This record gives sequence, structure tokens and C-alpha cells, in this order.
Amino acid sequence: MTTPAPQVPTPPPLPPHAPFVSAPAPRRLPTDAGAGGLAFHRLLFARRRSGWWTPLATGALGLAFYLVALVVVMLVIAVATLVDPDRLESLGRMAQGAGVDMGDPLLVTILLGTVALMLPAYALASLIVNGRRVGLISSAAGRLRWRWMLRCGVVAVVVSVVLTALMSLLPGETAGVSTAPNPLWPVTLVIVLLLVPVQAAAEEYVFRGYLMQAIGRWLRHPAFAILLPVPLFVLGHMYDLLGQVGVGLFAVAAGWLTWRTGGLEAAIALHVVNNLSAFLLSLAAGSDPTAHDTGIVSFLWSFLLIGGYVALVEWMLRRRPLPRTLVLAPPAGPAYAAAMPSASRMV
Repeated sequence: MTTPAPQVPTPPPLPPHAPFVSAPAPRRLPTDAGAGGLAFHRLLFARRRSGWWTPLATGALGLAFYLVALVVVMLVIAVATLVDPDRLESLGRMAQGAGVDMGDPLLVTILLGTVALMLPAYALASLIVNGRRVGLISSAAGRLRWRWMLRCGVVAVVVSVVLTALMSLLPGETAGVSTAPNPLWPVTLVIVLLLVPVQAAAEEYVFRGYLMQAIGRWLRHPAFAILLPVPLFVLGHMYDLLGQVGVGLFAVAAGWLTWRTGGLEAAIALHVVNNLSAFLLSLAAGSDPTAHDTGIVSFLWSFLLIGGYVALVEWMLRRRPLPRTLVLAPPAGPAYAAAMPSASRMV
């Protein structure tokens, strides 16, 4: 008998090599991302997607979301008019710019709510187009700095109360004032207190947030981001010449505060207090807060409020400097490390 030769086991076949894929080139950051840090109007470069086209895409998508929300609101209003046909006339007057009756809580809700819808529309569009770190639409800290905004709000309230007390000593402006009692004033008061802060914040997120960061994506100097949105903000408020000048001054001050503090908080606080003062005084006097005519006393009150508030915020910043820029680490290593600038610090 012969002994069979031992069988040498055959090694298993090697797995096929994965095809080599070259890593994409690291994203190039602007020079101010490391030298001094990104100011508020340049924070788009810290997002996941910051191509030249992203501001246009964000604006288009945000506008689409806003129009869809308005359609829903219009359907609700249509149902309300079916229940109460008399409201159709008052809605028509408001749509034609005839003013808002503070004695009608529904009209006040529509006036403030339709503006407030801009905030979620913009935030959602920015999240979809630019990716994560959506908190950078609020400030260089990547979030809304609530404590700082509260401090600014207290300052704005103090300035507003002092000015209102002083202006009460001057001859009043009685145009558009109604002496008829408003039985629904408690309901209107609650609506004003709830919606005015959201309405004011929405305008700041669009005109000082979106527009400043969109312009800052293309133009580096802050003057462009501060001044170019001003005409759009003025056109959005249908006042007379004196009122438009006041709106323009407000827009410049809000843009300056946003750049100077590195976030929207100071501008939001001023906007909220300004609008609350206007609505509360109109509610107390029975007048129209959207009246087109601006008296000299109202203009002077607004001018002093803006000037005094900006001066006090600047004084607070000099006493306790606030981190206002975002420094990004230069890309060193894999491309994905550059695409996600987590190695950043505040200055």
C-alpha cells in the first residue's frame, strides 16, 4: 500500500483592493478666518457649505417657505371671514394700508404674525442650504447670547421710559387718536406682549442676519454689510419722509451694533423695546401704530432712543469687552477636518 502525499491547503483568495479615491482638496478659508477671526457678517465661511451661491439659495428657499406659510395663514383668515363676514371689510382696509385697529385682536395678530413667520422660514432654509452650526446666524458664539440680550433689553427699557417721561411734558400729537373705549384691550395687550418680540426678532434675523451675512460672503468690508441692507429695510416701512429717515437711522444703528457686538442680540433688544413702546402707547391712546405720518416729537423720541442706546451699549462693551469674532483653525490634515471647523475659538 502506498501512502498518499499530504495535501497542502490552498490559501483563500485575497479580497480585491478597493479602488483608490483621492481625497478632495481642503476647503480654502479666507484670510480673516485666522487673522483676527470672522466678524458677524463673515460667519457664513464657518458653515458646512459656504459657496458663493449659498446666499442666493438660502434666500430663494426661505422665500418659498415663507410664501407657503402665508398661504396657510390666508386659508385660516378665509375661514374666519366665513364665520364673521364683517371682518372682511376690516381686513381689506388693512391690506390697502388704511391702518390697524388696536381694538381688533385678530388684525393685530395678523399684522405681527405674518412678519414673525420670516424667522422660522429663514432658519430652516439656512439649515438646509448651509448645513449645521445654524446658531451662527445669531452670533459668533454659535448661539443666541440670552444674558447679553437681557442686559441690552434692560438698557433699552430704561432709555425708553426716561424719554417717554420727558416727552410727556411736551405738547402731544393727537392725530389719529381715538377716544372710544376698547373692551378687548386685555386680549390685544397679551397678543402684543407675545408677538412683538418675535416680530422684531424676525426682522433682525432677515435684515441684519441674512442680508449682512449674504453680503459679507461676497464683500469683506463691514461697511457694505451694514449699509447695503438699509434701503430694503426702509422700503419695508411705509412712512412719510421724516419717518423714513428715522427708519434709516435705526437700520444703520442696528447694523453697527450687530457688527460691533458680533451678534444680533443688541439689535433685537432695541427693536423689541422700540416696537413694544409704539404698540403699547398706541393701545393706551387708541391710535394706529402703523400710521404713515410721523410727528416731530415721535421722530425726536426715536432719534434719542437710538443714540442713547448705542452710546450705552458702547460704554458696556468698553467696560467688559464681548467676544465678537470666530477664529477657525487652518486646514491641516484630512479634508473633512477642514470642512468641519470644530477647532475654533472665540476672541
